[in-house]
Amino acid sequence: MSAATTRDRAPRAPRTPRATRTPAPDRLCAEAVDLAREAAEEAAAPGVVGEHSGVVAEGDRVVTHFFECKEPGYRGWRWAVTVTRASRAKNVTLDETVLLPGSDALLAPEWVPWSERLRPGDLGPGDLLPTEEDDPRLEPGYTGEDAPPPNSAVSSELADHLDAEDAEITERAPTRGAIAAVADELGMGRARVLSRYGLRLAADRWDESFGPRTPMAQAAPATCQSCAFLVPLAGSLGQSFGLCANELAPADGRVVSLAYGCGGHSEAAVMPTPPRPAEPVLDSTAVDPFPLRPPTDSGSVTEPDAASEDLGHS
Repeated sequence: MSAATTRDRAPRAPRTPRATRTPAPDRLCAEAVDLAREAAEEAAAPGVVGEHSGVVAEGDRVVTHFFECKEPGYRGWRWAVTVTRASRAKNVTLDETVLLPGSDALLAPEWVPWSERLRPGDLGPGDLLPTEEDDPRLEPGYTGEDAPPPNSAVSSELADHLDAEDAEITERAPTRGAIAAVADELGMGRARVLSRYGLRLAADRWDESFGPRTPMAQAAPATCQSCAFLVPLAGSLGQSFGLCANELAPADGRVVSLAYGCGGHSEAAVMPTPPRPAEPVLDSTAVDPFPLRPPTDSGSVTEPDAASEDLGHS
């Protein structure tokens, strides 16, 4: 065959892999229903193993028998008993027994760690909420080691050197106490403070509850930034948030955004006071006569008919 003939031939299509063949259940293992039931009843409580519901081949001479589970609370679960036998052997032996969920089984919800299940308001009296050492919301309150620099007057290295030279230190203050006192004076006595990430999370929560995009703020006459009931916050959060101190406002005692607002603004329009009516004057000594009939000369009535008066008509 020439090269041209070989070149003109169409390329052969690649072979498709043969589908995986499911092995047929071994006859002796499939017939060992009584052995599988005894194993399931031994593992389960009495009376909870139901009817035989099926057989599945797990491999060569390995078969799993399924039995219905009548245990209350385990709807759709099945007892699975796996049996097997050796090659060219007639004795079927037990492999394992387990309770497995079916396609319509009632399953427990996926487990969630307690730290992810907590919600605002879950913490009650006496409850402790520990924070992890590497919590991204926190960072050290101050940097640097507790020990002073080597050339400091309270340094242990310098004290040992002076002892060797027969010198004396007039004052030797405790290292940790001195640094802690300075930290307290600077307002940095806490071991950890909020990090930028923690501040941003808090700001997002407060802005969502009492921020400028809420319906109350959209209908407010002015923002909280110009309200006299706003108590400023210290630190970087004070640039965007404050504390509401209006007892009649919906955010009383809450942290609000400076762009938030409500109808309880201190400079809202004041409704004019309606005029107070004068006290009524009553004269209890005079008598005002009121005629029962209008005067005859007023022209509004006619003379009464004598016949009608006898009948009782006016």
